Amino acid sequence: MTLPLKVATVQFEPTLFEKERNITRLLDLVAEAAGEGGKLIVTPEMGTTGYCWFDRAEVAPFIETIPGPTTARFAALAQQQDCYIVIGMPEVDAATGLYYNSAVLIGPEGVVGTHRKTHPYISEPKWSAPGDLGHQVFDTPIGRIALLICMDIHFVETARLAALGGADIICHISNWLAERTPAPYWISRAVENGCYLIESNRWGLERGVQFSGGSCVIEPDGTLAAVIDGGDGVAVTEIDLERARARQMFGEPVFEQRRPELYMELPTTTYAWNPLDFFGLYGHRPLPPGRQSRVAVAQFTPSADIAANLAQIEALATEARRSEGAEMVVFPERALTGFDLPNAQPVNGPATARLQTLAGRLGIYLVVGLAEEAGGQLYNSALLLGPEGLIGTHRKLHLDAADGNWASAGDDWSVFDTQIGRIGLLIGHDASFPEAGRVLALRGCDLIACPAAIRGPFTGAHAGSKVTQSYPIPTGADPHHWHHFRARAGENNVFFAFANVFDPARGYEGKSGVFGPDTFEFPRREAIIAEGTGVAAAMVDTTNLDSRYPTNVVRRKDLVLMRQPHHYQPLIRTR
Repeated sequence: MTLPLKVATVQFEPTLFEKERNITRLLDLVAEAAGEGGKLIVTPEMGTTGYCWFDRAEVAPFIETIPGPTTARFAALAQQQDCYIVIGMPEVDAATGLYYNSAVLIGPEGVVGTHRKTHPYISEPKWSAPGDLGHQVFDTPIGRIALLICMDIHFVETARLAALGGADIICHISNWLAERTPAPYWISRAVENGCYLIESNRWGLERGVQFSGGSCVIEPDGTLAAVIDGGDGVAVTEIDLERARARQMFGEPVFEQRRPELYMELPTTTYAWNPLDFFGLYGHRPLPPGRQSRVAVAQFTPSADIAANLAQIEALATEARRSEGAEMVVFPERALTGFDLPNAQPVNGPATARLQTLAGRLGIYLVVGLAEEAGGQLYNSALLLGPEGLIGTHRKLHLDAADGNWASAGDDWSVFDTQIGRIGLLIGHDASFPEAGRVLALRGCDLIACPAAIRGPFTGAHAGSKVTQSYPIPTGADPHHWHHFRARAGENNVFFAFANVFDPARGYEGKSGVFGPDTFEFPRREAIIAEGTGVAAAMVDTTNLDSRYPTNVVRRKDLVLMRQPHHYQPLIRTR
């Protein structure tokens, strides 16, 4: 089915121990959405029972098999209304007796499929096992539908697996907390996979936990087609599945541009061991000593005049060093050469020599993009220079449509150890691929430096939420509530220095920034340049308490540790 499709999100506050009341209320809300034309209706995680259970014994009276009595009641409604419904409920496996936090897709024909939460949040191990059904995509007459549950979506791999499986729509049911919603991660997962995301979140207070609401329908470009802030309710909107089937991000066919041969580390468990031991194994490339450093991004409009670009780089680097105390400055993609191909430079040429002189004079690290000429070929490259000279070069691995007209792709990741810490390099479109940041995180990077020329839109504002949150979680308006490259930092527990071109006439809106390694830390450790030419700097902290185990999230990488990589093998399959 490719005609416009009406879908709905349901927001609901369940009550612990009142299963019948919860189910009756959900049936009413689903019927309301169906009455408004909804053909796919999504309800919250654990909506039939509530969420904050102490242990197996407490939740046991409310557990059911799938199919079972609860799914039968929703199946009857689905048949009556000729619609598909997603519900969240605790499930018992009849064969093993194990409990799962599950999502069920139900249609007029009954249960279509089940997803068991694969990446448990802190509360689930008290009573449930990690899901064992993988990340399936269910073919239905209304489209290809995947299910994810709350914490699953923190991990880039889950939504990517769904999209690689052909999902038009990801139904994400959650009990989301600790930030203003619609959550940036929800938006990023829709955008980077070029698909729709229907988010059904609960709201309200349960056992001292404040849930955020913000249920919504997110379009493939990140637009919020419908949003519910606080309270019970439904929102119905129309979607076009052909937009999802184009599989585009920022106008680029990203799934055709993936490079699975470079992603072989994705199914590995780097952080299953103490990283301070793991990365120093056999004395090979231990992590650099921890320290605090000021890192800046510089934003400007590169021209066709290399001398003018060099002058601009020198002026901005000097400003960052003297005004911000920066020890590293990251400049935009092709900052040195501009976008005119005749300007391509060899790595060891006079322009690089001048940059080396600048780095030495200021005692600073520089990351500078350029069009590189080498051996009769051209590359979209970035240089890392320091007081000690040229440290290394990165050649862009994921070429966008414009790059493909002139550049050859690089063939390896670039990771360098410096006084700042372990640094990985990406260039612009590289960072559109969630696999890229993940590989660099698995290699132990503290900081990803990303010279970019990205048109976006990759940011979004928030008008503010009526949902009360505990201090210091913000609820007010925010012009940069969603910044896709902040998500890249948090999901990989790295600092991310994103230096974008500012050239509004050509569609480059800047919005460069240095982002911290913990998405849920407020106030955020970051600095953003909204527009114009300038620099912004933030502290990059890799220090550790006197312990043989990491006490700093950028070295400990909690989200990388909690991955379930045995699910991820499809990510490395070549077409």
